[in-house]
Order: sequence, then structure tokens, then C-alpha cells
Amino acid sequence: MVILRGYQFSVYNRIARVALHEKDVAYEIEEIDPFQANLPHDHLKRHPFGRVPVLSHGGFDIYETAAINRYVESAFEGPSLLPTEAETVGRVAQVVSIVDSYGYRPMIRQVFAHRVFRPSVGEDSDKTEMSQGLEASLPVLGALNALAVEGRVLNGKAFTLADCHLAPMIAYFVQAAEGANALKEYSAIVDWWAFAAERKSVVETDPGLPSS
Repeated sequence: MVILRGYQFSVYNRIARVALHEKDVAYEIEEIDPFQANLPHDHLKRHPFGRVPVLSHGGFDIYETAAINRYVESAFEGPSLLPTEAETVGRVAQVVSIVDSYGYRPMIRQVFAHRVFRPSVGEDSDKTEMSQGLEASLPVLGALNALAVEGRVLNGKAFTLADCHLAPMIAYFVQAAEGANALKEYSAIVDWWAFAAERKSVVETDPGLPSS
């Protein structure tokens, strides 16, 4: 049995779901809100930092989304999400690292959260946070665009772990009008997103937005 334990609106939860859908893995979902006051003791045993997601496969638990997706790629049959050419393997890892290290906070925690998510649940948003996040997102988009132009990854052909990691981030980012407008300046990522947005795994894992 495969169980994905996570928060439905977490971009990282969706990243793991995209990989599971790409590999056609049947799985159950256990909803865990990492923002709740008292996390279940069982969850803290599986994830000592109290974050999400956690993948459970039989008696094996694994956390950290990049690690989860590498496990999914190795443990299950289905289309390969990791190329074999050394340079392309390196680029896949590079995209994942760029997204995690430089993209997540400005694109999701600042732009998406303050422009889209917080208003959807009736919470206050901070225009300064959103503006700072938008500015910090531009070099990230530039770096990703350069890799897409190179053509080894984010090429609109092969769907890899890099695509799994980036697609949910961009899906949230462009829900902010400012994010969508910013993306237009990076033509290779625009072309890639036109491909990725229609991917069945991306469409099927869209959590929507909560009601206030």
C-alpha cells in the first residue's frame, strides 16, 4: 500500500502527486495540515521536522519531496522520469535545486500566498511581500529559461523529475496576475508551460483553492 501524507494545498504535496500519477501508482491520501497546533504523534515519528509530504510504502517512510520522487522513480514501474545521459541527469537535479533553493519562497510564499491564497481564505496579505517576491522570482525564471533554451530539460518533450518539480510551482505562480505577466518575458518557459499545463498528471492533481 502507498500512502501520501500531506496537505492538499501544499505545492510540495502536489509535486509528489504528479510523480505518482506519471508512474501510474495507485495511492491513498492522508491529509496532514502542518500548520495545525498539535501535529499527530505518528506524523512526527515519520517526519521529525513536522513538514509534508511523507510517502509511506508498506513499512518504509520517506520525507523530503525530491527524495520521495527519486524513490517513486526507482521503486515503481512505468515511464521513466529520470534520463540516463549524465549531462541531462545533472540538469534535472539542477532544476530541482533551483526551485527549492531560490524559487519556492518568492514564487509561492510571497507572490502566490499574498496575492492569491491568503485572500481566498480571508486573511490579510502584504503587498510589499508580494512585490519583493515578484522581484526575487525574476532571476529564477531567467535561470530556468536558460536551461529550457539549452534543451536537455524543460523541453516540452520528455517529462522528467524536473518537470514534476517545477510544474506545480508555476501553476501557483501564474494564478497571480503579476506572476503570469512576469512569465511572459521568458519565452522558453512560456512554451514549456503550455506543454506542462496540459499534462494529465498536472491537471488531475490541481487542488483548487480553499473557500474562505
